[in-house]
Amino acid sequence: MITGFLLRALDRRISIAIGIILAIALLVPASNLLLPADSAFRIPTYIMSMLGKYLSYAILALALDLVWGYCGILSLGHGAFFALGGYAMGMYLMRQIGTRGTYGHPILPDFMVFLNWKELPWFWHGFDMFWFAMLMVLVVPGLLAFVFGWLAFRSRVNGVYLSIITQAMTYALLLAFFRNDMGFGGNNGLTDFKDILGFSVQADGTRAVLFAMTAIMLALCLMIASGIVNSKFGKVLVGVRDAESRVRFLGFRVENIKLFTFVVSAMMAGIAGALFVPQVGIINPGEFSPANSIEVVVWTAVGGRGTLIGPILGAVLVNGGKSYFTGAFPEFWLFALGGLFIAVTLFFPKGIVGTVQHHLAGRREKRQVASTEAAKTAQQAAE
Repeated sequence: MITGFLLRALDRRISIAIGIILAIALLVPASNLLLPADSAFRIPTYIMSMLGKYLSYAILALALDLVWGYCGILSLGHGAFFALGGYAMGMYLMRQIGTRGTYGHPILPDFMVFLNWKELPWFWHGFDMFWFAMLMVLVVPGLLAFVFGWLAFRSRVNGVYLSIITQAMTYALLLAFFRNDMGFGGNNGLTDFKDILGFSVQADGTRAVLFAMTAIMLALCLMIASGIVNSKFGKVLVGVRDAESRVRFLGFRVENIKLFTFVVSAMMAGIAGALFVPQVGIINPGEFSPANSIEVVVWTAVGGRGTLIGPILGAVLVNGGKSYFTGAFPEFWLFALGGLFIAVTLFFPKGIVGTVQHHLAGRREKRQVASTEAAKTAQQAAE
């Protein structure tokens, strides 16, 4: 069963993409750690951490593509799952600070001491253990997606109405996490991290391992997503996207299909958030902002939704452009982002990868037609 899943997942295109990602996971940290500081080929630590952030965004875009590109669910709330995974990691990192905080309390984080909290809230217990925190990275976003999806899909909420509800969900969480009495640091969020598994989060070696783990997780998520969409379940998934009523008429439980895909996608987004936090060094309620979720849609559309590889490319390219524009022309970035989205919608509706695939498919079809006609001509000449 597992062998069949892997064979379906690792087609030629996906295998090449995974190979490139794994090569990046090896070469970038090696460049940072092994090459001398004055080498032209050495990638500085801050650049490596920035690339790691881009790769975590790529996992988030891949998660959205699974539900939007293949199931037709345009979620404008995937930033919520990303942020919840980030908070789960942030809570673990806060528990590792211990007496090294500003107030030196062995158990309570600094913001709780400042707010005169007397004891650790019940939902913080267990986050001093890495395995428990990583479990929560999957469980919390997955549980929220399950409850939300179960209510929405069984009520047959579709289209723009579902998109609006997902956006309302992430905005509600934004408002909730801004409150100091929620126990998550309020407006300031969670920051000033020290260690992860006993290693300093500021050390070059730790940064290199975090980058490598992000790239490896991206490759793993890509393989899982490819295995899903290339399976029999994936064919039904595309059917739900293109003709939901017909799939329902054939006897499939469409709400269960959507729910499974939505939960898997949310868990991927949670993993992306967990990998994002130690590399950036902070998690705050701003990550719940609906604008962040809309940006993920832009990345996916630019790269090409329904292609798996396209959203990864779109996330890296758009965020790379954002880093450049916000540094060189900060006042023009939002105009550039809006113009990019309009240009893609008008001239490249299939996105970068989708357009390339369509062009290559057209060339293959023309070659097949030409070879068929040549064969017919040769046969007629022989007769």
